[in-house]
Amino acid sequence: MSTLLPGTPGQTVGPFFRYGLEFEGGTELVPPHSPGAIRLSGTVYDGAGDPIPDALVEIWQADGTGAIPTATGSFRDRDGFTGFGRAHVSDDGVYEFWTVLPDADFISVIVFARGLMDRLQSRIYLPGRSDAFLESLTPEERATLVAVATDDGLRHDLRLQGNGETVFLAFP
Repeated sequence: MSTLLPGTPGQTVGPFFRYGLEFEGGTELVPPHSPGAIRLSGTVYDGAGDPIPDALVEIWQADGTGAIPTATGSFRDRDGFTGFGRAHVSDDGVYEFWTVLPDADFISVIVFARGLMDRLQSRIYLPGRSDAFLESLTPEERATLVAVATDDGLRHDLRLQGNGETVFLAFP
């Protein structure tokens, strides 16, 4: 006869991301400063507008031709392009990736941070690009998803709560 045990209570997803989650080249989907490489960076903010010093940001994207890497068991595919990146933010909440402009409307992004019960999923839209989802949002909501062009690539801040909160997606 078995005894029914109570479930284990939920726990937050952080702040101990550096243990076992770092891997060499995690922020480099392509080599820095290589032909066609851009820098994608931004800051992760909490509800009070303060940078979060212990968040983890992951991105997944198509390459410059629109192809999505599909190789299993490896972070590398097709001439060094990974399609996947993982960055720990700095003490000032800043993340940075070296990647290429995808031939797609957006880059998928996931944020893990202290106090969250689950990851937050969103998109980083390229300036001047759009799709039906982005068009369905209010102008204020759209502004939280569109990156800003910089001299060396793109900047996109992520606000987890409060004024200017990034639109996050819910998946069943």
